[in-house]
Amino acid sequence: MPVYSRADIQFERGEGSYLFDLDGKRYLDFASGIAVTALGHCHPVLIAALEAQAHKVWHTSNLFRVPGQEKLAKRLTELTFADTVFFTNSGVEAWECGVKLIRKHFYAKGQPERNRIIVIEGAFHGRTLGAISASKAEKMVKGFGPLLDGFDQVAFGNLNELRAAITPETAAINIEPILGEGGVKPLGVEYMRSLRQIADEYGLLLFFDEIQCGMGRTGKLFAHEWAETPPDVMCVAKAIGGGFPLGACLATEYAASGMVAGTHGSTYGGNPLAMAVGLAALDLIADPALLEHVRVQSAILRQELEALVHHHPAVFAEVRGVGLMLGLRCADGVSNLDVVAALHRHGMLTVGAGENVIRLLPPLIIGSAEIAEAIEKLSHAAIEIGQASRAKV
Repeated sequence: MPVYSRADIQFERGEGSYLFDLDGKRYLDFASGIAVTALGHCHPVLIAALEAQAHKVWHTSNLFRVPGQEKLAKRLTELTFADTVFFTNSGVEAWECGVKLIRKHFYAKGQPERNRIIVIEGAFHGRTLGAISASKAEKMVKGFGPLLDGFDQVAFGNLNELRAAITPETAAINIEPILGEGGVKPLGVEYMRSLRQIADEYGLLLFFDEIQCGMGRTGKLFAHEWAETPPDVMCVAKAIGGGFPLGACLATEYAASGMVAGTHGSTYGGNPLAMAVGLAALDLIADPALLEHVRVQSAILRQELEALVHHHPAVFAEVRGVGLMLGLRCADGVSNLDVVAALHRHGMLTVGAGENVIRLLPPLIIGSAEIAEAIEKLSHAAIEIGQASRAKV
């Protein structure tokens, strides 16, 4: 179906931080498949894990115990706030599981009227009917009505508006700690701590979407750890499988108390192949040495990007984000998509976002040499865009 505006590039292979097209042209990958290939392309540990499992068993369904699920769930609960995990194939499935879990929690408590969830303007949780109903963004909802009820949207960063939106029907607050599609906008440590206080005050569940900002991207395993603010429910995907389709909904035992046999399920979710790769990816990403590497390299990248903005103010206006989830907001009159296309010509991959932002999502293994190369390519693209703009005048 013609639902994608695809760049006319076909990749044949990948290696570390690079992709190679059919003609052999090399591209520095600062898109990572939209924050998915966090360990780079063709990581030998992930390949070995997938190959080993492929020679054993691919699929049995969830009618039986799956050893890999039990191992990965144990690791995730050891490393996080959670007591229990449901495995999915994608991020939006994990998010939908979280929504169902929240509603079932209050139903089981004898409060079925508490079924509404407060969401943040500009957030993105996926493309299912439920997720676009929460987003309410015109580009996602137009033509797909009627939308599902149950989501009350408040402005980004406005705690007063959020408090005012709480009613006797409110069940939870759902946020991305850093808006990705919405423009690489961190909600901030103090805001997140305030959300925990508000949720506890009103007896709400706190539901974090760390599909994009989780799994080491900010320099901690999960972004909410910077605020020392554990949620009650969290959906994770993208980098959790290192490139293999995998998602997970994590929750406390209290939050998931309504989820009993028969209330939810998935045919492929938690299949042995995904579990093998997920275990290998988690061990690599959760390594304190890798997380420290992310913090060091992200500081270097941010400093270089700030200098880039200073040298090209007619093209770039602002650096945003945390860790290796960074954004460059383009100046007025400059389209982020034009810059993305210019970077393609210079052999670099990035991702567009809302508010005229370019997302920079390099693999977590990125080094100083690749950062220097990225800045050079960004500078060349800025010069090209600047020259084109002056020629129009």
